[in-house]
Amino acid sequence: MSPIRHILRSAGAMLIAILLLMSRAHAVDESDLLQVDQAFALSSRPLDHGRIEFDWAIAKGYYLYRERIGATADGAFQPGTLQLPEGIHKHDPFFGDVQIYHDHVTATLAGAPASGLQAVDVVVKYQGCADAGVCYPPQKRTLHIALPATDANAAAGSADSTGGHVGVASAIAELTGHDTDKSTRTDALPLPPEQAFGFEAIVDAPDRLLLRFTPAKGYYLYRDKTSFAIDAASGIHPGTPQWPAAQQRHDEHFGDVAVYTDRVEVPLPLQRTSGLAQKITLRATFQGCQTDGICYPPMQRSVRLDLPTGGASGLGERKDSPGTDPASQVSLFVALLLALGGGLILNLMPCVLPVLSLKALSLVESGESRARARGHALWYTAGVLVSFAALGGIAIGLRQAGTALGWGFQLPQPLVVAALAYLMLAVGLALSGVYQFGAGLAGIGQKLTEKSGHAGDFFTGALAVVVASPCTAPLMGNALAYAFAAPAIDGIAVFLALGLGLSLPFLLIGFVPALASRLPRPGAWMETLKQVLAFPMYLTAAWLVSVLATQRGSDGVLDALAGAVALALGLWLWERGRYARHQHAVRAVAVVALLLAMAPLIVISRLPAPAARAAEQGTVAYSAAKLAELRANGRVVFVDITADWCITCKANERAVLSRPSFQDAMRKVGAVYMVGDYTNVDQPITDFLAAHQAVGIPLYVVYPRGGGEGEVLPNILTQSVVDTALARATQ
Repeated sequence: MSPIRHILRSAGAMLIAILLLMSRAHAVDESDLLQVDQAFALSSRPLDHGRIEFDWAIAKGYYLYRERIGATADGAFQPGTLQLPEGIHKHDPFFGDVQIYHDHVTATLAGAPASGLQAVDVVVKYQGCADAGVCYPPQKRTLHIALPATDANAAAGSADSTGGHVGVASAIAELTGHDTDKSTRTDALPLPPEQAFGFEAIVDAPDRLLLRFTPAKGYYLYRDKTSFAIDAASGIHPGTPQWPAAQQRHDEHFGDVAVYTDRVEVPLPLQRTSGLAQKITLRATFQGCQTDGICYPPMQRSVRLDLPTGGASGLGERKDSPGTDPASQVSLFVALLLALGGGLILNLMPCVLPVLSLKALSLVESGESRARARGHALWYTAGVLVSFAALGGIAIGLRQAGTALGWGFQLPQPLVVAALAYLMLAVGLALSGVYQFGAGLAGIGQKLTEKSGHAGDFFTGALAVVVASPCTAPLMGNALAYAFAAPAIDGIAVFLALGLGLSLPFLLIGFVPALASRLPRPGAWMETLKQVLAFPMYLTAAWLVSVLATQRGSDGVLDALAGAVALALGLWLWERGRYARHQHAVRAVAVVALLLAMAPLIVISRLPAPAARAAEQGTVAYSAAKLAELRANGRVVFVDITADWCITCKANERAVLSRPSFQDAMRKVGAVYMVGDYTNVDQPITDFLAAHQAVGIPLYVVYPRGGGEGEVLPNILTQSVVDTALARATQ
């Protein structure tokens, strides 16, 4: 092994040892610990034949490491190997067998002093710990030792210029690389942590805190052993601290470290998922040492702060794409219009269109009066609006609590995906004529609404919202961003506008006679159309099962298919029971089959997630550490956050991301394609989405070569959008 590798390995092992030992000291009162030179009092004296003896008087409750003791001298002395006695053997589960000394230890250094040499400077190194679990940093002392002129006075003892023994005070004064002025020496016992390291925090702006660290005189704070956290329930995350320039301190074991010995103020940006005023708790974890004394275990301080209402422009560190309107600049009126347009577009999605068509056909087929038609439209709209308000309220609440992404929050849950697949299958079977949806329930509906069919209208509106949840329309992005950042009442208004857009076509059919008159007249073609519309529902169910395959593997798919068969059997038997001689018996069997169909849902919810999929060729799996590494190496990075349940994601993959032109553009600028799979809930990806204020996926971010903030691309990609972003990233 090369000397450099050996040094690095030893330094790493020692660092781990010190940190682990220090971490066990959280219950120790540092004020009870001795100063290092009181715990390990070093003295020395010369012996005959060019030998020097070093003696440590070790206080009770402390010990020295045999492996950490060493001594070197200048070339005129030509030292040999330091001779140490056998220590007490101790086995550590992390570091193996070590030897330690309690009470007292004496070491001898033999050398060959040059002729006429009268004195020698010897550098002595050692390290020890307290039995309570606190370890002192590695110590280094330079001792000036007068050598005897002849062997006759070999017992004269180690002397300084006055002939006395080298004691604790002179050893401290001759620390190599340290200021020997008394004003910088730590002769006092260690201060309590609260006095040694002061910490304060104030709100500097709606999206920024100002932190202040105040080390006491003779103490220093490590910059890179400091971290910050905010209660997850607040929906606010700390950004990157803006540290000022630090002092560089070199340690022979730990290398170059950045420290602060005086008061330092640190701005801390905040990444907010909500602009509401609220109370937050900031937790700061940091570590520091006494100069030439003990190192404190990691300390934690908590500060309660009142965060004011944040203007939408101050929500986090997100930088939107040039030329686009960020959600923070969208007014309530614009957000409502965008939501209305997004709801209209949802009607064209393959899983929503059959539901809308089913209601339109039922209206044509019924031949009811205009008043009855308006009633159907209003009850359908009520179902849509109530469902959107409920989903929006849950999403806003979860987002402000910091526990969910936002719109589509339910789709990473395998149980929800499997239940949606069942629902799509049930609707498809109804359209195919396997059973009559709502048959036998008219009486219940009559009692509930006093108007037959209104319960079915309401349920159909709710169904349209449920099946529309995976489909994020192009115009919904900024509207949803506004909904999650605005006060809750404005956010709910945006979701209601989205629902109004979804129900608007059916409202127009019910309230505008000219449109209703243009609908085809009832006929045999309607039954055929119903059966045709069943197949998009079957395809949607098949797609959901494919999503489930990613979330829970082949076992989850098998359970879901078995449940689907039981569901189809139960619905078929229920319909057959209407005409059977033993109606109650047949329907009892149907109920058993339907109950059996629910059992796989319980099994699926308890299945473990399969092993993470290997990254596709030419891609890198997302991780915050890998992203930081690539950016530190000056690479352009294209981050793609996707999921199997995201229809827009799949459309972009087919239209742009899987095409040779995209790959050529990436190769041209040497960009790395990083993919984050959010098919299952993934906390690191959730944090990444929250940091960019994303209200749904897909999320595309291009990070430039020279550092700086990433550029967030639109939800709907084109090759020209990608080319332009990559060109900007290389400028």
